[in-house]
Amino acid sequence: MTGKDLQQIGYAQGPLLGQALHLATHHFAQSEQAETLALFERLRLEPAAFTADPILGDLAQALLEAAKPKAETIALKSEQPEFAIFGESAIEAGAREQMDLAMRLPVSVAGALMPDAHQGYGLPIGGVLATRNAIIPYGVGVDIGCRMALSVFDIPAEHFEKHRSGYKRELIAYTSFGAGNGFKGKDRAYHAVLERDEFGMNKLLKNLQDKAFTQLGSSGGGNHFVEWGIIQFDQDDAPLGIKAGKYLALLTHSGSRGLGATIAGHYTKLAKELCKLPPYAANLAWLDLDSEVGQEYWLAMNLAGDYASACHEVIHRKLSKAIGAEVLAKVENHHNFAWKETINGETLIVHRKGATPAGAGVMGIIPGSMTAPGFLVRGKGEASSLNSASHGAGRQMSRTQAIKNVNKNELRALLQDRNVTLIGGGLDEAPMAYKDIHAVMAAQQDLVDVVAKFMPKIVRMADDGSKED
Repeated sequence: MTGKDLQQIGYAQGPLLGQALHLATHHFAQSEQAETLALFERLRLEPAAFTADPILGDLAQALLEAAKPKAETIALKSEQPEFAIFGESAIEAGAREQMDLAMRLPVSVAGALMPDAHQGYGLPIGGVLATRNAIIPYGVGVDIGCRMALSVFDIPAEHFEKHRSGYKRELIAYTSFGAGNGFKGKDRAYHAVLERDEFGMNKLLKNLQDKAFTQLGSSGGGNHFVEWGIIQFDQDDAPLGIKAGKYLALLTHSGSRGLGATIAGHYTKLAKELCKLPPYAANLAWLDLDSEVGQEYWLAMNLAGDYASACHEVIHRKLSKAIGAEVLAKVENHHNFAWKETINGETLIVHRKGATPAGAGVMGIIPGSMTAPGFLVRGKGEASSLNSASHGAGRQMSRTQAIKNVNKNELRALLQDRNVTLIGGGLDEAPMAYKDIHAVMAAQQDLVDVVAKFMPKIVRMADDGSKED
């Protein structure tokens, strides 16, 4: 038997023809040729009937895959839509190019770039994108629901300075950092989020439930931190019920740990399989919210966001109890998330990847670095920013660049000069790796009002500067 014989019964030139010829000549050499050709013609016409066959099963499966309609590549908009950019002079070209590309998606409606923006995967960090009935896993980010949480205590600054060693001891005792870390046995905390129905939604989430329990109340690596600091209110703030003065505060930054990272990886892969974009835009693949997988991701994303919030709640609860303090005010905001919001009368999906919600009256926290101030802010609801602001100072050096360029002695001297105690942390998180927070804040005066200034005093981060998990 030859390849031409198989071609005459419908096998096209290519790998499948070669596979069929190999099977025919090696396994059916003793059979009558007419009988073998009849068998292989039935196989070509009805491959599903042969998938369990020990000899022909692989070829049958390959024929089924080949018969599936190929998804056409989705075309991007030919014209470049405009979008608002804040602090444009300090934003690297790579971040701008990523935002340009995101705006050309056929589902994109509006966008904005925050002054701390820098290049990421898919949507740039500091990018805000509104889409029509579509959610982009890489527009949300890997660390789903990453957030800031601030507790202001009824403890004056003077008391903290007098008992600094005690606060350091409690910070070490009740926090845990680094990729893959968590708590075991009696040290594990509990929160109602662990009982959420969404964990039973599919096998992926069910298998993550125990890991979520173990990591509850812990923090990742990278730029995640728990820190004591002094917050200064220059005037009374009636909405928060805080009088002017300096208070001890606890500020935390971390996200949804292994739960969020696994969800992000799984649904990004599915989005890329279902949404065929040009290769250079593949990281912007989206899920249709009318689809089953789109709804699955939406529910999983919200679960991860609530889990991230629970992690902060556990940390703040433990440390508040440890120091025996009353919480005068608590503020929390998240990024790396997507919201349903009404823009120009239409409900859209607003992705904020490393951007702080800043609707009118909405409270947020914008940190600087381990030696630079952070700011408690109140949003102004600026439409051109899609009700958003920066989520921090933003990197001006990559992690690799920082490790190469920052000297340990230089970092140690800066910490001493600013009276900051650092526990853990790597050179990749050195203050020099970040933009000037004052310049970033100046670039977004139309987006937020500053309510108070926070100065870090004792900062804990992952020992090795490892990335978030």
